[in-house]
Amino acid sequence: MDPADTQVLVAVKDLSEAKSRLAPAFGEQQRSALVLAMLIDTVGAALRCPAVAGVHVLTRDLVVAQRARAAGARVVPDPTSPLGGLNAALAGAAADLPAAAGVLALQADLPALRPSDLRAVVAAANGARAAVADAGGTGTTLLLAPPGTELDPHFGPGSALAHAASGAVLLEGSWPGLRCDVDTVADLAAALRLGVGPATTALLDRTGVVATVQSVSAGQVRLRCDDGRQLRCPAEAAALGGWQRLRTGQRVRAHHDPTGVVYLLTVAAMSPPG
Repeated sequence: MDPADTQVLVAVKDLSEAKSRLAPAFGEQQRSALVLAMLIDTVGAALRCPAVAGVHVLTRDLVVAQRARAAGARVVPDPTSPLGGLNAALAGAAADLPAAAGVLALQADLPALRPSDLRAVVAAANGARAAVADAGGTGTTLLLAPPGTELDPHFGPGSALAHAASGAVLLEGSWPGLRCDVDTVADLAAALRLGVGPATTALLDRTGVVATVQSVSAGQVRLRCDDGRQLRCPAEAAALGGWQRLRTGQRVRAHHDPTGVVYLLTVAAMSPPG
């Protein structure tokens, strides 16, 4: 397989249905904005990869379609019913691609993805149908089929084992950005520690508030925002952000839910991955 012939498929749910497990921390509008930002960073990383000839976003959502086109992807209207699901949409789209193309199905929530990850995966697969498990080892973030081979997707709970059972080789390379799909606040924190793309970075810079650490105790961190508000941050929220030690006077960015509870602390300015 000529690696430059690889076509990437990314399926995206309607925004109203996406990332429900983030609902405790994000309001509906913030959650939708995060889904779009992560999609843009995922598509952008794929398009910058020399092994990728094109990116196709499968969706029924008009807002997702608009943003995907603006990011450089081709939009494929998802013809499946809601009951048809992700796998039917991916299988149908893969069957419509030219027979000479390799097909790579990619999750849409990989904001820390690097172009080099995808190039390395295509090389490591060495012409075989292959999959990459998520950081937890049970899900799948990527499924690759060479030309002439059905994609045969089995995304969903336990998909890593399901793909292996269907004959896909589970690749063992160390690609942390590729394995870090975001379903929870803890996943988002892990992606931030790796370095997320520019769209996700910009969104979190807009949604977080800059604050100064006023005091640190065993159970919580007290913060004073630049707008004068006082916030209390549970110690576990600071730990999620990778802070091993916070000091009085330190500048941080506090991300809080609609009720004002801080769920994540990050650095006051974040940089996207190179």
